[in-house]
Order: sequence, then C-alpha cells, then structure tokens
Amino acid sequence: MRLHDSARFWSGQKKSQAGISLVETMIALCLLLIAAAGIMTMATVAMTTTENQGHLAARTAEYAQDKMEQLLALQYPDGKTDTTVFPSVVTGAGTGLTPGGGLNPNAPVAGYSDFVDKSGNPVAAGANWQYVRVWQITENVALQLKTITVLTQVRYDVGQGGILPKSALTCLKSSPF
Repeated sequence: MRLHDSARFWSGQKKSQAGISLVETMIALCLLLIAAAGIMTMATVAMTTTENQGHLAARTAEYAQDKMEQLLALQYPDGKTDTTVFPSVVTGAGTGLTPGGGLNPNAPVAGYSDFVDKSGNPVAAGANWQYVRVWQITENVALQLKTITVLTQVRYDVGQGGILPKSALTCLKSSPF
C-alpha cells in the first residue's frame, strides 16, 4: 500500500457502498403493497362480475329453458293443467296454455309464476327461493299460434347490488300441436 492510499484510508474516506440499504428496501416494499392493493380491488370486481354474469346468469337461462320445455309439452288447447308445480298436474284449476300472465318478476301473476331454490327445485313463494320464473302467453287466433315467453330472474346478486341477472326465452306453439 502506498503512503498516499493509507492516509486516505485512515482519514475516514471510504469507497461508496454497493447494494441496497434497508430504507430503500422498505420503500420498494411499500410501493409493491400499494400496487398489490390496487390489483386486489380489480380481482374482487372481476370475481363478482364472473359470479353474477357467469354462474347466476347461466342458471337463469337453464331454469327458463326448463319451464319452457314444461309449457311446450302441453297440448295447444290445454287450459286446465297446473304448470306452477313440477311435474305438471291436471287439476282443472290450472292455467295451462291459457293466454295471460306477465313478465314482471316483481309482480308475478298467480298461475303464471313459480319459484325455485338454488338447486333448481320448485319451492313455495314464501319459502327459501333463489329464482323466480314468470311467463306470459299470448294468442293469435287467426293463425292459431301462441307465443310463450318465460323470464327467470335471480333473487340476490353477489356484491354491491347491481342489476339482477335474468334470462328470457320466447317460443311459438301452433295448433294442433
């Protein structure tokens, strides 16, 4: 070692430190935490949307299709079958394919609505239902054609109370079938 180098060493002058200090590491971790919090918020929104528009909407379509198949199985002039139960029962007090009903799930028309639980099983209106199904039947007498529309809506969505998922199907039934 030369004299000049040793004098600098003992005078307190050192080469600059290489690497990362604890303060820099903490700042980097704080920035990472802030970014992760933002991403988690987006992940929560994505999961809620997937549940509402994926799972629940698919169920409403499935249950609307089930009701449509039940109604299409009836004969064109049927006006006595109770279709609010499954399987349908000829009671004489049912509506069958009689024109009527409505498509407002918040005001279901008696005889043209039913309720199902989260597993798709029919339940009473006051019971623990998850989906409401309402249907409307219109008739064009001149063409002997009935239009059947079924709307199914979920009772509760997931998250912050957005628009409830629902599905509607429309089919035509002609006489004599």
